[in-house]
Amino acid sequence: MAFGYQDNWWPILTSPFMRSALAGGTIVALAAGLIGYFVVVRNTAFAAHALAHIGLPGATGAVLLGLPVALGLGVFCVGGALVIGVLGTRRSDREVATGTVLALATGFGLFFNSLATKSSSTMTNVLFGNLLAISHEQLVTFAVLLVLLAACIGFIYRPLLYTSVNVEVAQAKGLPVRLLSMVFLALLGFAVTMAVQAVGTLLLFALVVTPAATAIMLTPKPPGAMVISAVISVVSVWLGVAMSAMFNLPPSFVIVTIACGVWLVVWTLERHVRPRSTTAQRLSTAFKEDQQPDVVGGDHSHR
Repeated sequence: MAFGYQDNWWPILTSPFMRSALAGGTIVALAAGLIGYFVVVRNTAFAAHALAHIGLPGATGAVLLGLPVALGLGVFCVGGALVIGVLGTRRSDREVATGTVLALATGFGLFFNSLATKSSSTMTNVLFGNLLAISHEQLVTFAVLLVLLAACIGFIYRPLLYTSVNVEVAQAKGLPVRLLSMVFLALLGFAVTMAVQAVGTLLLFALVVTPAATAIMLTPKPPGAMVISAVISVVSVWLGVAMSAMFNLPPSFVIVTIACGVWLVVWTLERHVRPRSTTAQRLSTAFKEDQQPDVVGGDHSHR
């Protein structure tokens, strides 16, 4: 592949497959920005990264059985998330559970790959993503998953936020901490299934975690941070797709580079401008100002 400026980049950018890439990338970016905030706040970045790799044997297994790759990917991602939730009931146990499930899934992936004769291209797409090959059917699926993801997070928003910031007090107040954790991990599994098909397992971390981490540095307010996270994700996708057309570059690479570049700039400015404080301290302060009693009162305490 020859990299360099393309004189005919505008016709390429406005072609049907590029429009599908922009639409699919936008949907995935919105989902990643939404779920990414809670990934950072709940310290589950390793779980998000691991789930992407856990989905790999599902993709190769689907090739063996002649099933849609997305189906196998989703079953393993969501199933792996639920297993991690069951085994890692406490935060101190979660990383061990995540590593154990990841190791087992990696073994299955190697086994399935040794049996399959046509899985090499599938593995490449899962590892590095294939945003330019998103089909109309995938767009519809992504849109449905995004609506479901947003609806679920909206329904459990306050209890989930409360258990994310102060789990001990949430337990004392009677909130279903373990159930909320399981639901969140399942939602994360769905989001990872979408994002992997766009940027791949190796680059997913940058799309799900990096914009959210950047947003939290800009504002500790949860709603504002989620909006900023989604905006950074979407802009990274748009610029990434546009620059891939202009310079004949892999879109996943450009998307991740832009997202990481924004994080680096904000991180550098924060260290020199804002007084140093931990993320947890800023989130706790913002949460106390955000009508904390409402989270454990009324109907919210029973969700």
